[in-house]
Amino acid sequence: MNCPYCAEPIADDSRFCPKCGTQMGSPLPGSPAYRQPLPPGFKPPTSGKAIGSLIFGLFMFFLPASIVAIILGHLSLSEIRKSAGRLKGQGLATAGLILGYLGIAAIPLILIIAAIAIPNLLRAKMAANEATAVETLRTYNEQLFRYASECPLQGYPPSPTFLPSPAPAHYDCPKEFLKWATMGGAFPSRHGYNIFYYPAGMIGNGPLRKYVINADPVVPGTTGVRHFYTDETGVVRVDAQSAATEDSEPLK
Repeated sequence: MNCPYCAEPIADDSRFCPKCGTQMGSPLPGSPAYRQPLPPGFKPPTSGKAIGSLIFGLFMFFLPASIVAIILGHLSLSEIRKSAGRLKGQGLATAGLILGYLGIAAIPLILIIAAIAIPNLLRAKMAANEATAVETLRTYNEQLFRYASECPLQGYPPSPTFLPSPAPAHYDCPKEFLKWATMGGAFPSRHGYNIFYYPAGMIGNGPLRKYVINADPVVPGTTGVRHFYTDETGVVRVDAQSAATEDSEPLK
């Protein structure tokens, strides 16, 4: 016999047409459910839903994309089965479904990795910020010692910018207009830490013999945990709970 849709010769006991996939016993020509036979040389188009399923499946590690890939994959496979050879793209739809389900299955693994990696990265960043803060305090100490030795009548500078204005009458330091950029400003912020400089120890019009520098995290627990302190002794001290002072433990 011949297939009533594509006229392909088939065996009398066949249940489906090997060419168009039509099930034998389907509505005959003239019935309301009858479909026009496929024309000779007909090349079925690829299902757009199958293509969409594969495209979204490629973004398998993005949850909404995986869900869309699964939905479009099932819809396209259903359309292809019902099209009696008028649509193709079963392989694309199947691939999209596989990628979509793989994306769904990978989400718990991604969450576990993120839960492990993010805190470690945050701790590493805070440790780097703390190391930079300590190195900054040591650099400040070196520069302040140099300043005091070159400006004995002034001693340590009265401001973080190292530019007293107006200069006191007794101030005759040859470096009076030298601005050391590393100090930045009155309250500079560097690598997650705020730096505070406090001059002290001036008696009358005498030179400044003492100073204090504090380094505190901008956002405690996020940009850093420990607080640091140093003074004219050059010793850096640390406190993990609150602002460090001259009574805090020396940094080891």
